[in-house]
Amino acid sequence: MAERGFVALAFDAAYQGESYGVPRGLEDPAQRVEDFKAAVSHLTTLDEVASDRIGLLGICASGSYSLAATGGDHRVRAVATVSTAEPARQFRFGADGTQDPAVFQSLLAAAAQARSAAARGEDPGTMTMFPDTAEQAGALGGAHGVEGFEYYCTPRGEHERSAKTLAWESIDRRASSDAFHAIPLIGTRPLLQIIGERAVTAWMAIEAHQRATGPKEIHWIKEASHVDLYDKKEYFDSVVDKLTDFFTTNLTATAQV
Repeated sequence: MAERGFVALAFDAAYQGESYGVPRGLEDPAQRVEDFKAAVSHLTTLDEVASDRIGLLGICASGSYSLAATGGDHRVRAVATVSTAEPARQFRFGADGTQDPAVFQSLLAAAAQARSAAARGEDPGTMTMFPDTAEQAGALGGAHGVEGFEYYCTPRGEHERSAKTLAWESIDRRASSDAFHAIPLIGTRPLLQIIGERAVTAWMAIEAHQRATGPKEIHWIKEASHVDLYDKKEYFDSVVDKLTDFFTTNLTATAQV
């Protein structure tokens, strides 16, 4: 987006990467929303940024968090997401929405044990996000699991500061979280969601679309999966083209909330 002429700010979430916060690897839904608002606040202090022309772009989990942040922050004039996924839903219902409820109950039980261990001064441990091989990932999560492994656990997308574990507190915080709750508050501000036609997570983006009450669009990328839209050039270029058109059109000085 910076190459297309936008002032673009990318940041690590709190507790992750180069950002501060302990325990490391904590996925706190409320904090993730605040991260976006803090980014907006920072942008308003920059001379090169027009404070009335700020938009949000979220990918995967950040797609849902950016929607929640936009709902609660009128400084955001437009919001776009790519491969929207809502972490609380994904953990409760699985990436494709068909997960046995017992799976999440078992994770909650493990999270409860970890909290008790921490209270006793013991090491609560962490939840491992990825298995050791692509084959194991496929056995657990099908093609979507393999694609996630190939992106996050190979030179294609892995990074030395990208944790492959979660603090156990992340799990029970998701039990009471719903990043889609604030979507109706986006109101008349425009919303774009870009989704791969083969994305097993598409049901979450569709739900988000149904909750929106203002100008909204779903843009489908033919033959693409959820992870394909992250970086594969045959899909990525058209994603950036669509985002460029959307933000160029909607981030104008006359935009109204």
